[in-house]
Amino acid sequence: MKTDPLLLDQVRSLLEAEGSLEAKAQRTSQMIRAAGAYRWVGIYAVEGEEIVCLAWSGQGAPAHPRFPRSQGLSGAAVRSGAAVIVGDVTSDPRYLTTFGSTRSEIVVPIVSRVTGATLGLIDGESEQVNAFTDEDRAFLEECASVLASLYG
Repeated sequence: MKTDPLLLDQVRSLLEAEGSLEAKAQRTSQMIRAAGAYRWVGIYAVEGEEIVCLAWSGQGAPAHPRFPRSQGLSGAAVRSGAAVIVGDVTSDPRYLTTFGSTRSEIVVPIVSRVTGATLGLIDGESEQVNAFTDEDRAFLEECASVLASLYG
C-alpha cells in the first residue's frame, strides 16, 4: 500500500470539519480500511494508563475496547513509540485476541508533534500470515501523522 496523497488530504479535511472526536475517528478508520484493503482497522486513544478504542471499521467491535497500556501489541507500540508488525500473532505472547481469525497485526503510534508522547494508535488486522509490509507501515505512519491533529 503506497501512501495516497488524496486520501491524506481527505482525512485532513475530515479532521478540520465539525464533529465529535469519535465520529471523525470512525470515518477515518473506514477510509484507511478501504484504502489499504485491510480486514479491520481500529483507532485508539491513550488515556492515562489505558488504551481505549475510539472507533473501528470491520467485522465488529474489538474484544478489548479498553485495556491497560502495558498490555498487548498496542502497549508495545506505546512503550517503544514505533510501529509494531507481527506476521503471526499466534506465536507472539503479547497479542490480546481481538478476533480468533486474526493472524497478523500492525499497530502504529499516533505521536504528538509537540511533546513526542504517544496519543493514540492505528491498529490493522488481517486473517493472513505476514499480511503487512513496510509499505503498509509507511502508509499508516503518514495517516498517524495526520491524525495527530485529532488529539489536539
